[in-house]
Amino acid sequence: MTVTAAVTSPTQTGARPWWALAVLALPTLLVALDANVLLLALPKLTADLGASNVQQLWITDAYGFMVAGLVITMGTLGDRIGRRRLLMIGMAVFALASLACAWATDPIMLIVARAVQGMAGATLMPSTLALISNIFRDDRQRGKAISIWATCTFTGAALGPVLGGLLLVPFWWGAVFLLAIPVAAVVLIAGPVLLPEFRPEKARRLDITSVVLSLLGILPVVFAVKVLSLGNGSALSAGVALIVGLVFGTLFVRRQLRVDDPLLDLRLFANSSFTLILSALALAGMVLAGTALTVTQLLQTVLGYSPLASAVWFMPMGLFMAVGTMSTPALTRVITPRTAIIGGMFLSAIGAAVLILVDDGHGAWASVLGAAVVGLGAGPLFALGTGLVVDSVPPERAGSAASMAETANYLGGALGLAVLGTVSSAVYSHRVSDALPTGLGGAATERAQETVAGAAAEASHLGSDASAALLQAAHSAFLNGLNVVAVISTAVFVLLAVLAGVHFQRAGRPAATEPVSSD
Repeated sequence: MTVTAAVTSPTQTGARPWWALAVLALPTLLVALDANVLLLALPKLTADLGASNVQQLWITDAYGFMVAGLVITMGTLGDRIGRRRLLMIGMAVFALASLACAWATDPIMLIVARAVQGMAGATLMPSTLALISNIFRDDRQRGKAISIWATCTFTGAALGPVLGGLLLVPFWWGAVFLLAIPVAAVVLIAGPVLLPEFRPEKARRLDITSVVLSLLGILPVVFAVKVLSLGNGSALSAGVALIVGLVFGTLFVRRQLRVDDPLLDLRLFANSSFTLILSALALAGMVLAGTALTVTQLLQTVLGYSPLASAVWFMPMGLFMAVGTMSTPALTRVITPRTAIIGGMFLSAIGAAVLILVDDGHGAWASVLGAAVVGLGAGPLFALGTGLVVDSVPPERAGSAASMAETANYLGGALGLAVLGTVSSAVYSHRVSDALPTGLGGAATERAQETVAGAAAEASHLGSDASAALLQAAHSAFLNGLNVVAVISTAVFVLLAVLAGVHFQRAGRPAATEPVSSD
């Protein structure tokens, strides 16, 4: 392998690599924070900017769309221009876009700024993970560093809503975007000092056609699943978008298999270990997102907690997941990585099974406990799985491998919100229709069947007995939807545990140390 002089120097020792890891952890934490911090600010900014329902969709999703569509490209671009350089550029652009979001004067400006944030965010995740794989050459140290990196992702996801809620108390909604400014300052100042540059001396050609095809393949599909999750009769537009995405996705796959230097090395999927771990990451991400969606809605719409109180109640899921990932290196000194992953999946299945039993008599504790156990069990999969993906390719391809892992996570999360969110909504609509009190008009019935919030709004116009009956029916129907999502989640985790056990038994060696061939 031919690399720059910065990497041909002897392996760094002492505290310097860990200071570098601290710098790399900051943008990782920021990307996770920013993905969730907007949710609590949405009502206030919608009122201030006068955003329509469609504009609200783009405000919340423009960031995720761009990250999912560009993370593969940015991983390859980092291999070409240098991973530290790409990280510095991305961090600077992210900070500027955050300032634009904070002081946006209309919905269009905010949507555009969020899209630019997503473009910059797509540079940060593969750059940080690829640099970690270059800085830490010792397998044990690299495993610990990747676990810390993964922990930052889940900790950020847990703290995002809480920090957003705290900032909304004394400040305006734009303050939630200013978290990026101090992070960017630290990274831009300390990065050039602590982080080595890494790129092949012979830069790979960036295939612009493949970049365009990847965007046209991913973005319509992500858009389609998001629109379907709205459940407002937009099936036609979602179907068209899905077809367009699949057509361009097929063209993208055909091109990657034909060109000599592909943007995404799809030949890696010929290895069953590589395919299994990426599929597991996507499915686990889907179930985690679906669980998070239903539990947070339960806390706010059924139990009546404020956004900030709901965020505090929900925080254990992210923190337990952080504990699961952070403790994995120590855990694998006692048990094999294979046992850690399989045991974690069964533990998550137990947590999801707790949610099957949740009813209106349990309050918040049962749902929070179940979600926390789900997060704890998923920790080893994400900690060891990410390392396996990165270790499956030569160091000069680590950026592309990291991008594939991130794409699996983002698409899995989008599917979780769309598919499991749609399942929950469908169960709610069906169950509440059978229990609506008599006397509701057609429009009122339709609103009550859409969401718990709609039912609560209609209940406020009824007498005390009818109002109580409608709310009871809506709450019970929502809990039925949560229970069904929990059944699906339990089944997915059990399936992943069984598949992992069968596969690793055939492989005959631990999951975290099994290399993936690129032949």
